[in-house]
Amino acid sequence: MAKIVNPSYEILGEIDGLALLRHIEKIARTCYRSENLITADGESAKKIVKMLITSGHDAMLEHASVSVRFVADVGFYKDLTRHRMASYAIESTRWCNYHKDKFGSEIKVVAPVNIHKGTPEYDIWLKCMNQIEAAYMDMAKLGCKPDQLRMLLPHSTAAEINITSNLREWRHILKLRTAPNVHPSIVTLLKPLLAEFKKKIPVVFDDINPE
Repeated sequence: MAKIVNPSYEILGEIDGLALLRHIEKIARTCYRSENLITADGESAKKIVKMLITSGHDAMLEHASVSVRFVADVGFYKDLTRHRMASYAIESTRWCNYHKDKFGSEIKVVAPVNIHKGTPEYDIWLKCMNQIEAAYMDMAKLGCKPDQLRMLLPHSTAAEINITSNLREWRHILKLRTAPNVHPSIVTLLKPLLAEFKKKIPVVFDDINPE
């Protein structure tokens, strides 16, 4: 049977939010030649970054970046890869053969957040996932390659997605993708990511409030 996995995210590497702001400050103050205003406690960094965002001079935020790894369905990364100012590394269904022991000889799927377990709709979805997995394994036994097998895989297929982006683009992504009309599978991951960014990086995300 297809294995159901929970969507998740992981910020790659430790985030020193104040260090990121200090880095941005050092670069941004070149524009104003105001390096003399830098303070050791980091308060000047918070102040100037807030000013940059308020004034629309947020290009300076492009000088700091963060990487995040997601486990999500195919639909998640199809939407996220529309953002151009980011770098992506995505589990390739062309090269990953889920018939192999390396992948547990199974297809992993993410349960849809908008189809509730215990309903007839969910039962139909689960039956379909199991039928797809069976067909995938049967074709693999016939010698089909992953780039043929991938044609069977549904949007619910689980995959690992790595995204590296600068803070300006993360602001754009999180503003756009935590809005009320966004697909719930995306909001499920990006709202807690936004909350964690707010805790770890001062000022930069404070004005993004999906509610």
